[in-house]
Amino acid sequence: MEKVLLTGITGYIGQHCAAELLSQGYEVLGTFRSKAKADTTKSAIAKVTSTEKLSFVELDLMSDTGWSEAMKDCQFVIHMASPFYLKEPVNENELIEPAVQGTLRVIEAAKKAGIKRLVLTSSTFAIIAGKETGKYGPKDWSDTNANIGAYAKSKTLAERAAWVAVKDSKMELTVINPGAVFGPSLQADDGQNMTMMRDMIAGKVPMYPDMAMGMIDVRDVAKLHAAALTASDAAGKRFIACSEEPIEMGTLCAVLKNAGYKKAPSIKAPTFLLRIVSLFDREAKGMMPFIGKKASYDISATLNILKWKPTDMPTSFKEMAASISK
Repeated sequence: MEKVLLTGITGYIGQHCAAELLSQGYEVLGTFRSKAKADTTKSAIAKVTSTEKLSFVELDLMSDTGWSEAMKDCQFVIHMASPFYLKEPVNENELIEPAVQGTLRVIEAAKKAGIKRLVLTSSTFAIIAGKETGKYGPKDWSDTNANIGAYAKSKTLAERAAWVAVKDSKMELTVINPGAVFGPSLQADDGQNMTMMRDMIAGKVPMYPDMAMGMIDVRDVAKLHAAALTASDAAGKRFIACSEEPIEMGTLCAVLKNAGYKKAPSIKAPTFLLRIVSLFDREAKGMMPFIGKKASYDISATLNILKWKPTDMPTSFKEMAASISK
């Protein structure tokens, strides 16, 4: 069976992606920086599928060493390693430079290794940031000249750099642009998404922001990456991976309350209050470009070419909360 090198395997989405690939019979070579994280990741994935065809290699996205060698027996690469940070960094280049340079490093190594197709994990933040309420599709790009925040800027610039890097290459590039990702974690203490959900059900979030986002279940993100490896019409395309219509944060909170998580917030935070808080709170500052915006999406290519059957989001919310409260 074919072999996939997967960056970001130790993360929330990466673990699910590895599990999906293994369950489909692929060999998976995951990259890591911490041996301890690799061990806990293997244990987490083993809860849902066999890890017999799973192996790891220590690689650093900020170093050229070892990438081409690691890819020599692989047919595919999935580059997923790019953490989600809502909190604004003091210097935006703390996020932007590793995202862009890491992406280019993986692409150059993949080209040298003769990789058939590379699937890049981008974000809807590379499509709608800096835009007004409206409907957007795969041809749309975020406005990096607007005040869109460091995370959205990093995803946009990294993806744009990827398309330029493969322009005259035989290697195929396919990009998945997920929205806000929910669903159960295979590892209880994993990532920003899980921290947000944990704080909400524990009553640490008194109010929810006036935000509405395209959302997707983490297992669907994994399935779409797996489908993108071999779908014949997927090369050279971007695939928006989220609900067609935005889902309000208030809807998420209502689902949690109805499921018995009584400490979930029920009051919408006034925008003027968030503006004040954002002056001294970097997480609130990171939210501000998206407050009050309601983007909907053209997901027809994702449904038709990758044969996506979206998971019901209320189910995803409840299963995510349950995976935390076990």
